[in-house]
Amino acid sequence: MKYSIDKQERYSVFKLEEDILNSVIAPDLKAQFIYLKNEGAANLIFDLSDVKYVDSSGLSAILTGNRLWKDGGNFILLGVNHDAVKKLIEISRLGSILTIIPTMEESLDFLAMSDLERELND
Repeated sequence: MKYSIDKQERYSVFKLEEDILNSVIAPDLKAQFIYLKNEGAANLIFDLSDVKYVDSSGLSAILTGNRLWKDGGNFILLGVNHDAVKKLIEISRLGSILTIIPTMEESLDFLAMSDLERELND
């Protein structure tokens, strides 16, 4: 699995550098998500801009990431640009469950607002 990770103080960006997110890649991806969460990544931006196709195993890996950051953090999908990926999310009716943001700037704004909201609620 080819990927890059950019670790920042408030978030990490995990960019999957593969065309296809399928059953071959999904187990390693889940393991990386678990590792990042255990390492203390407060928020994860998962960049799918290179990914042209996701199967059910790949979707399961995405949902694992979403579940890991559900309590006390944010899991953002970035770069959902390809029609096959968009359609899978739409057909699965996960658009309302997953946080999908089109640009990095908007993702960082979302994280800043989320942090502010968390501080106000505490």
